[in-house]
Amino acid sequence: MTSGSTDRDRAKADRHASLLREAARLFAERGFSGVSLEDLGAAVGVGGPAVYRHFANKQALLGAILVGVSRRLLEGGRAVVAAEADPPSQLAALVRFHADFALADADVIRVHDRDLASLGDSERHLVRRLQHEYVDVWVAVLKELHPDRSGADLRVRAHACFGLMNSTPYSVRDTNDHTVRAILQSMSLAALTA
Repeated sequence: MTSGSTDRDRAKADRHASLLREAARLFAERGFSGVSLEDLGAAVGVGGPAVYRHFANKQALLGAILVGVSRRLLEGGRAVVAAEADPPSQLAALVRFHADFALADADVIRVHDRDLASLGDSERHLVRRLQHEYVDVWVAVLKELHPDRSGADLRVRAHACFGLMNSTPYSVRDTNDHTVRAILQSMSLAALTA
């Protein structure tokens, strides 16, 4: 591979990543239907039609954002559990991992909350399946800590914890991330270990 094609490949990958990041930001601000391809292109310094070099359409871009984050959460959750020695450490690491996600990807959380229904059926089902598997990672750890509780009980607890942490795009204003992270982690661990 020549240096020229490597540079082009790198530039294409950077543009692709920029489109995902800016689309998440714009969709979070205006909603999926309030953003045009021209808006997306302008956000990364290209004309609207240039977006088609990376994504078939605006819905494909939304799918890449929501499927991508769902995969990232599942893979990250599994990696966190595999890296820790025991259930208490695994749970603490999962909480840290998800709190970090909630603070770093607030735009994606807002897009998911508002625009998941704008995905096509197959992508929406894929997002839901990946999310279900991510919850299963948490439930397996919680089952080790609370063997007397039912799977349904533990699933409610996991979802309640996500609700707490995923509220950051709506509840955190003018507070530094370190402070918020510590609050989210301590509250989540207290609730999950009660």
